[in-house]
Amino acid sequence: MTEIVTSQTPPILHGPSEKEKKYDRQLRLWAASGQAALESANLLLVNSGAGTVGVEALKNLVLPGIGKFTIADDAVVEEADLGVNFFLDDSCLGQLRSECCTKLLQELNPEVEGDWFPKQKGGLDLRSVLETSPTFTLIMYTHLIGRESLSIIESYARQHRTPLVSIHSAGFYSYFRISLPGTFPIVDTHPEVDKTTDLRLLNPWPELVEFAQSMTKNIDELDELEHGHLPYVVILLHYLEEWRLSHNGQNPVKYEDKTAFSKFVRSKARTNNAEGGEENFEEAADAINKNIKAPELEAGVQELFSHQISDEIELQSSFWIVAKAVEAFYGKHGCLPLPGALPDMKAQSNVYVKLQSIYKEKARRDAHEVLEMARVIAGGKDVDPTEVDLFCKNARFVKLINATPTSEDLDAIYEAESANDEAAEAMKVETGGAFTLPMSNLFVYLALVATSHSSASTADEVMKSITETVPKAAGNERALQAAQEVARAGNGELHNISSLTGGMVAQEMIKIITKQYIPIENTCIFDGISSRCQVLRL
Repeated sequence: MTEIVTSQTPPILHGPSEKEKKYDRQLRLWAASGQAALESANLLLVNSGAGTVGVEALKNLVLPGIGKFTIADDAVVEEADLGVNFFLDDSCLGQLRSECCTKLLQELNPEVEGDWFPKQKGGLDLRSVLETSPTFTLIMYTHLIGRESLSIIESYARQHRTPLVSIHSAGFYSYFRISLPGTFPIVDTHPEVDKTTDLRLLNPWPELVEFAQSMTKNIDELDELEHGHLPYVVILLHYLEEWRLSHNGQNPVKYEDKTAFSKFVRSKARTNNAEGGEENFEEAADAINKNIKAPELEAGVQELFSHQISDEIELQSSFWIVAKAVEAFYGKHGCLPLPGALPDMKAQSNVYVKLQSIYKEKARRDAHEVLEMARVIAGGKDVDPTEVDLFCKNARFVKLINATPTSEDLDAIYEAESANDEAAEAMKVETGGAFTLPMSNLFVYLALVATSHSSASTADEVMKSITETVPKAAGNERALQAAQEVARAGNGELHNISSLTGGMVAQEMIKIITKQYIPIENTCIFDGISSRCQVLRL
């Protein structure tokens, strides 16, 4: 037997790393860039009151691998804490709550750093904690919090432009509120895949036109295989040209025209085959409504282009430099940069790959042009090409959070929410209870705010505070019900409500830290009695 000796060693195949295995599912959500942002974050929790909801939020940040967290809490563990906080046990009695929670949280993920203050029993010097610690990425604080402590936190946040998250959980009610330092842009908003398709059928570039014409030059003479595997992009470009010739150069952008064009395209499919039709022509007809439309800017892009930058720090941000370059690109070409993605479609593999490369090459050229425009803008010389590529791919879906001032007129918000409640009641009566509309959670928020700094309040005291804030709420039955529930709870927390709220808080914090997906704007209120969440800008 002849011995065969190979001259080359096969390459070693490397599987996923231990970290990739550990964080596999979340990496599919926010990718390596999001995970890196999470692992470099430094969070502070100023824990007050019953102290459960803040720890539950931290739990949901420790598990996905936050970089470091610090708990500032001078409370000593008592018997009552053991019934609502799963990160305390009998051995913690008489010890600092911050220390016990930190150590047990770290057991969930040893890779996460944790610290606590104070180091010994006694008062908490919050100002010293903030001054001596590395700059915090984000700060959470829970109610009941002292007014002086709150003032120190807010002053730090203004100085360092740190996002703040306030959380309040009492009985069956809770809310959390996010305060961002100025306008907060999100580029990677993760829109639905079917909404991101941009085929430029009404504004094709020369290479795409040439490719389509080369495939449809003798379309009626193609054999069954070639005709049945024409990509629908090519089919639509070909028959759009025929349509314009017979319709004074007009595109089928109106509904009735789209309907007629769809029938026209379907009529060109060959039916004298075993299938009785051609799938690619069906794909083409189905794609007409979504892909043949007059170019227009989404509301988010209009807001982006019209946004007036008043903050000097924002003005120097690379985001706004790239945004200006994209606006200049739009002004020059009448369209946004091409994202470059091509959806699946019936086609021969080599044809699809060629078509895909045409779209990708056009996207690269557009991104390069935006990069060149950005580099001639003041401060744009060192703009990162990767940032430009990401912006161009997501330009249609960029979102500005906190772009406009929030309303301070609670009376106006109260009137709008009250009107919605009246409409909900009318619907219930008219349909005999068969259909119901959700009721406003504004009264839950007002009742919780009334007890933000006081440990015990009667229903009358809570109601008095509500009417001082919103005079028109005097005598409102739902406001009185909310006041009674908050007074009954006595600022005590229910673990299931705090756990759910903590999960929601962590979810929104991850969006802010990774700058991916769209966080709420700006207050989320939960009513555990009706099991309903509502987001309000307050």
